[in-house]
Amino acid sequence: MALGTATAAATHELRFDTGRICLDLLTTNHPEELLGSVEPLRAWITGSGLVPPGTALAHADASWLVAFRELRGHVALLVHCQLTPGTRPHDPALARVNDLARAAPPAPRAVRGDDGTLVRELAGLPECAGLLAVVARDALELLTDPVARAALRQCEGDSCPIVYLDTSRGRRRRWCSSEVCGNRERVARHRRRAALARA
Repeated sequence: MALGTATAAATHELRFDTGRICLDLLTTNHPEELLGSVEPLRAWITGSGLVPPGTALAHADASWLVAFRELRGHVALLVHCQLTPGTRPHDPALARVNDLARAAPPAPRAVRGDDGTLVRELAGLPECAGLLAVVARDALELLTDPVARAALRQCEGDSCPIVYLDTSRGRRRRWCSSEVCGNRERVARHRRRAALARA
């Protein structure tokens, strides 16, 4: 598979529909490890909005991959503690996320685009520590905001571990994606009804 094709395929599998950057990072190991190399990580960093489109990320290397996977693991522990009433946050994970949140993220600035409109650009080359800090801060804001925390949901789809922010009216969203898990559930329900009708 050509590199461009591999990148396009990886980008297609990445999800950005959970409602928070830190939760979008958690989706990168379902249904399999999507951050298996630096190229999908670069695609995730751009797709998540951490950097403006077209930002140079050629300097991102395997150490970035290790760092983002480590942060993902810590955030997953903390988020899943919130979904289990009475569970205390995992102290080492909390300490590490707090530590990562301290780094200064890349500063954005507004510049004129080719058509004269204002576009976002970074004042300097994005560094791994700064990008990790943005995701870590997003996780800390989510976990310390009672309203956002109360909207955390785990997908009710069969064996789907994806956690999302339920911002639907009436807080009745059941699936991470109506098109994926929701559709599977509707098909399974239809098959059960058809089987009962035949019996």
